[in-house]
Amino acid sequence: MKLPRRTFLKQSALGAGALLLGAEFASAKNPYFDPYERLTLGETGLKVSRLCLGTGMKGSKRQSNQTRLGKEKFSELIRGAYDRGIRVYDLADLYGSHPYIVPALKGIPRDRYILFSKIWFRPGGIPENERPDADVVVQRFLKEIGTDYIDLVLLHCCTAVSWDTDLKKQMEIMDKLKQKGVIRAHGVSCHSMEALETAAAEPWVDSVHLRINPYGMSMDGPVEKVVPIIKKIHGAKKGVVGMKIVGEGKLRNDPEKRQESIKFALQSGIVDVLNVGFESLAEIDDFAAMVKKVPRQSVA
Repeated sequence: MKLPRRTFLKQSALGAGALLLGAEFASAKNPYFDPYERLTLGETGLKVSRLCLGTGMKGSKRQSNQTRLGKEKFSELIRGAYDRGIRVYDLADLYGSHPYIVPALKGIPRDRYILFSKIWFRPGGIPENERPDADVVVQRFLKEIGTDYIDLVLLHCCTAVSWDTDLKKQMEIMDKLKQKGVIRAHGVSCHSMEALETAAAEPWVDSVHLRINPYGMSMDGPVEKVVPIIKKIHGAKKGVVGMKIVGEGKLRNDPEKRQESIKFALQSGIVDVLNVGFESLAEIDDFAAMVKKVPRQSVA
């Protein structure tokens, strides 16, 4: 039966109010961070989990600590991460991790998880001397991974302040790939404060991989100088994926500092995703337990 307009509006308002009260109640009931919470990465439209499985611990020459686990153990890590709630996997040509993910997640629809990858344009790092254009490289990535598209592709390890000028051709190619739906978003992985400053101002950038922890370990500069730049990036509504959260493994045996580092990243209010190179399911569980101890309050 069709409701009178006034009655319909009244009931709609009551329903909306109930939803808001429900959200507030849920927030009050769960005042701590959820490691597997789903959120949107900047303005990319990508629905990501707060935790990301990094696959490049000590990565170079298409190997990493994750790939060195061997196919069986690495596959168990990938699938176990998914079963726990991780929905983001950080890959790269440099790491050699492309062929492992999709087979390990066999039977799970491709749209249920997010894949990041990175183009290595610098000398060394990978076996070949040649550095083909991004369209050629991304086509190879698709075949190696076994997918029709990659959710986010980055220019890997940018350090120069002029990276957006130096790599303009690749940026234009990646833009065309995005328009075709071959990649859904593009951005950079930064390894200097100068590169971070450029990323904050460059409209082309959808998301940035950057290094953050309260101790300045493996970071681009002093914490008090790096954090304001990250605030600019986040304020520009770009995605922020935090790396080196536990100092590139340096805090592995220091639970107190590890907890403080996780708290710092979460409560900063400027980091969307925590990208960690877990090497075992026990490490994921330990990290997730620490996330759950952090109150939902911003100190940024």
